Amino acid sequence: MLDRLLKHLQRLALLPLLTPVLLGCSQAGQVVGAGIPDLPLPQNFQLHFNHRDSGRYRNPLNGQWRNGDNLEEQLIQQINAAQEEVLMAIQELTLPQIAKALIRAKQRGVRVQMVLENNYSRPWSEQHPSDLSAHSRRRHQQLRRLADSNRDGRLTAEERMAGDAIALLKRAGIAIIDDTEDGSQGSGLMHHKFVVVDRSLVITGSANFTSSGMHGDAGAPSSSGNVNHLLSIRSSELAGLFRAEFERMWGDGPGGRQNSRFGRSKDSPGAKTVRVNGIRVEVLFAPHAKQLAGHGVDLISKQLAAGKRSIDMALFVFSDQTLTNALAKRIDAGVGVRLLADPGFASRSFSEVLDLLGLEIPDHRCKVETGNHPLKTPLKTVGTPRLARGDKLHHKFAVIDNKTVITGSFNWSPSAAHTNDETLLVIHSPQLAQHFTREMDRLWETAELGITQHIQRKLERQKLRCGDGVERN
Repeated sequence: MLDRLLKHLQRLALLPLLTPVLLGCSQAGQVVGAGIPDLPLPQNFQLHFNHRDSGRYRNPLNGQWRNGDNLEEQLIQQINAAQEEVLMAIQELTLPQIAKALIRAKQRGVRVQMVLENNYSRPWSEQHPSDLSAHSRRRHQQLRRLADSNRDGRLTAEERMAGDAIALLKRAGIAIIDDTEDGSQGSGLMHHKFVVVDRSLVITGSANFTSSGMHGDAGAPSSSGNVNHLLSIRSSELAGLFRAEFERMWGDGPGGRQNSRFGRSKDSPGAKTVRVNGIRVEVLFAPHAKQLAGHGVDLISKQLAAGKRSIDMALFVFSDQTLTNALAKRIDAGVGVRLLADPGFASRSFSEVLDLLGLEIPDHRCKVETGNHPLKTPLKTVGTPRLARGDKLHHKFAVIDNKTVITGSFNWSPSAAHTNDETLLVIHSPQLAQHFTREMDRLWETAELGITQHIQRKLERQKLRCGDGVERN
């Protein structure tokens, strides 16, 4: 009888919703049968979203089943398969299991090299909270909680070492540099998030390799982590471009002639195009000077200008006026535009989200941006997703006309284009675009659109304090 009922529910696509009830609490969260149908991916492409509804995995923080793809496990599998080389350029790595996968790779003869951002290249277990900024102290506290494996509130020396990914890597002799290797104080940000495996596989996207970036915050049961994705592309030609970017930063590695190059001192080429099974992929490594045509904002503007029917955007940061101007032209041309931005960023005075809402908010000095152009007619299809406290919308993607995807580490900001080490990809594939559109639709279902109460309160508060503000010099 139960078997017949299960088969009937499977045909109706209701089984994933009712399985925990039918099978008892011991099966809670386990998906059995057909749910949301999988979309096909182009050959040699893999794509994972850590919040998607059609995936389930056990959260390593608490052992509970949750929605989404396990980005950490996907990355570990790809490192485990490496036979020759793993090159990793990542802003931040705090997950010990990824560090252990890299150590295992080195032990079996794989060349492992890593570039980190200088703020995150020192083992946290060697830091003292009193020497840290407020942000770094909060990070340090989070990492202590994650390392406390028996949850007794005290860290042993063994727990400290086992929970410190960078300390594990350094003890194992993994070669690591950061963006001070060139003798400078560091670039704007070494913000890359990419891995190259065996000269043939590129892994990139929006996720930092941290618990907050993939799974959630320690001590916060409601947290599911920042909303992120990882994209894997198998192509020796594309891998060659990423290896060249890695080598520009690496130079001769730790010590030596300090010939590593980061930021604007790096000779960053313009956009390069490769084809992966017939799919056109454009890749640009930032930064570039503002006066140099073809920099990151120019590349995005060009793609936006080509939009004829629809433009969807899910962005952590959106602060470049040039891109708002490009969107305004498409809106005037009748193109459907949807934007979701991180709630914590959307109401900042330099946020272009405000421009699309027809607003202008003075900053804490009662200044407004020079050359700011809020839309005369507010765009109603702008909003912020509903997320657990502390979680961020960390995507940096757009989908244009359901056929072109913009993604990478590149936030839509002047800093990304002109200061930071960044990855920007433009992929012309309707099949891949379907996956990003599905993620946009998922976020859109519960989004708060228009002028939120938070934005309205901030607007009223700043207007009382500053009036209309004055333009910055």
